[in-house]
Amino acid sequence: MAFTFNPYAPAAKYKTAAAYFSMEFAIDQPLKTYSGGLGFLAGSHMRSAFELKQNLVGISVLWSFGYYDQGRNPDQTMRADFRRKYYSFLEDTGLVFPITIHGADVHVKVLYLAPEVFGTVPMFFLTTDIEENDYISRTISHHLYDPDAAARVAQSILLGVGGGRLLDLLGRKTDVYHLNEGHGLPLAFYLYEKHGRDLAEVQKRLVFTTHTPELAGNEERPMKLLTDMTFFGTMPEEDVRRVARIENDALNYTLTALRFARKANAVSKVHGTVANEMWSHYEGTCPIIPITNSQNGLYWRDQQLAAALKSKDDTALLARKRELKKELFKIVADQTGNLFDPDVLTIVWARRFAGYKRADLILRHFERFVALAANASRPIQVIWAGKPYPLDQSAIDLFNKIITSTAHLKNCAVLTGYELGLSAALKKGSDIWLNTPRFPREASGTSGMTAAMNASVNLSIADGWIPEFIRDGENGFVITHSDESLPENVKDDQEATALLDVLENKVLPLYYEQPKNFLKVVKTAMKDVEPAFESGRMAREYYELLYKV
Repeated sequence: MAFTFNPYAPAAKYKTAAAYFSMEFAIDQPLKTYSGGLGFLAGSHMRSAFELKQNLVGISVLWSFGYYDQGRNPDQTMRADFRRKYYSFLEDTGLVFPITIHGADVHVKVLYLAPEVFGTVPMFFLTTDIEENDYISRTISHHLYDPDAAARVAQSILLGVGGGRLLDLLGRKTDVYHLNEGHGLPLAFYLYEKHGRDLAEVQKRLVFTTHTPELAGNEERPMKLLTDMTFFGTMPEEDVRRVARIENDALNYTLTALRFARKANAVSKVHGTVANEMWSHYEGTCPIIPITNSQNGLYWRDQQLAAALKSKDDTALLARKRELKKELFKIVADQTGNLFDPDVLTIVWARRFAGYKRADLILRHFERFVALAANASRPIQVIWAGKPYPLDQSAIDLFNKIITSTAHLKNCAVLTGYELGLSAALKKGSDIWLNTPRFPREASGTSGMTAAMNASVNLSIADGWIPEFIRDGENGFVITHSDESLPENVKDDQEATALLDVLENKVLPLYYEQPKNFLKVVKTAMKDVEPAFESGRMAREYYELLYKV
């Protein structure tokens, strides 16, 4: 039977037909098609768009081996394992079609995730890992963020051109194409060809979300590689250079997307300022507005904690929080052999492992940290978790350094396997959610939102979404960041001192000596984080501020 696409009737206010292209989606624990925050954000968006009955579809790639499975070597250091994934809950649409990569046909198979499976908008996953393709073509959809440059370009063509062609084959009239980051940029050139090489027609339909002020996160490739790989379809290189305003021998995905889009958004107010400073001086770029990232409450919040907050039952809230800490500590014991105490203040640093996020900032003044950790009257427990990019050796070295430097401390643990399930356990089982990026390099940082939903208090550098949320001492704690003009090592020293000062002089006294006041901070954060940082607000703003002409 032929595949019929007719999922649900959209709500009247969301009839504009939109398609959301993302290289990764964190939808649910069984579906391993994500690496970190970009995927977590996209997954929450798909859930909230479904709850609002928006006329939106999600388009991505089905990664045969996922990102990677994080395991341990015999000495407890990190190991990246790659295992093929199979998903019985994805429906074979029967759709197989060719796209052109490196001048040759590559066949794309389409699988469908129905809304009722995980509570998302309809989603389509593209794969080249099928018998119709040769081995090299099959590997295009093997690994999320393949380290090989040509493979990465091919993956972008698969997402952008494959997704564009899919929508046409489905016969779905699409009013708005939404690129989540620049990975799917070939879509812009596909639309350019489709609409008679009229840039204005593309700009009517294309919108773009930029996520990172990190240069490494704004992909750039040599024009020769892109041309050789058929990144621009049938467009001659001279036309590409003219329309995309290429002035050298490389194409920047973000800058090009900003020139082909009608409007773009940054992912927090701070990031909006940074993104405009980075890009708006270039000729031909579209406006960049802030739409702050957020997370889906229905998926992330613990129902019993939320019910206790609503009923103003402090006893029930504290009892449930203690249960959740004990559940997390079972994972700690299983992985590390350390037995943690649910009555001890528990600090968690957990997110994608990257150098600028500074997982080890709390350890920078190590002797002071050890003295603080050894204080019997005000004890602490600290947990780290996160996935480095598998070829980012400096990030892997940092992960392993934290393991070895804290191995002798019974109140410290480094966990492996940072996916949706562990992420949820860490947020629900922590008292303090630690966030220590170098300002202003954290565009948004949504993990603290879901922590706050689950009675975990943010202790953070005022970067990303934090300035929009935290009122210091009322619903969280701010670590003062240093003058941006200082050398990084000086800033790291100063901010490590500021972190330990806040912990020692504010957080610990409140937790142990004024527990009712600490609970007040917890409850205020739980109340403040929703609806402002719940993804229903974000999904509505996309329609109202980004999709609306």
